Amino acid sequence: MFCTSARSYVFRMPLVRISLGIPKSPEVIQAISDGIHRALVDAFGIPEDDRFQVVCPNESLVYDRGYLGIERSEDVIFVQVTLVRGRAVEKKRTFYRLVVENLSRSPGLRKQDIVISLVENDRADWSVGNGEAQLLI
Repeated sequence: MFCTSARSYVFRMPLVRISLGIPKSPEVIQAISDGIHRALVDAFGIPEDDRFQVVCPNESLVYDRGYLGIERSEDVIFVQVTLVRGRAVEKKRTFYRLVVENLSRSPGLRKQDIVISLVENDRADWSVGNGEAQLLI
């Protein structure tokens, strides 16, 4: 994840928040986590070991069940990914598609029940430990 000079410094670490309204088994949570991470690796080139996720298993989700003509069920999940800005729109579209494909396959979620949001920010907005802004080095 890190290169030796500040100019060639590569930072890819996304922070993923997975909000689940209905309790899920540990196996289903793991499948959701794995499917999202696999999409990040495949669409954005995130390293395999670059996994930072917060899973919120019993959130009170408020949402419109029919917004934009998509019929959502009570099994809806929200996926919010915070990452440094700069990915192309086509890579984002690929990411959305891969998440839905992965989670439809395992653990069998409906594609209509997967809501994804990307939140982009700048390098100055991250500290990955020690109270330092490593990306500004």
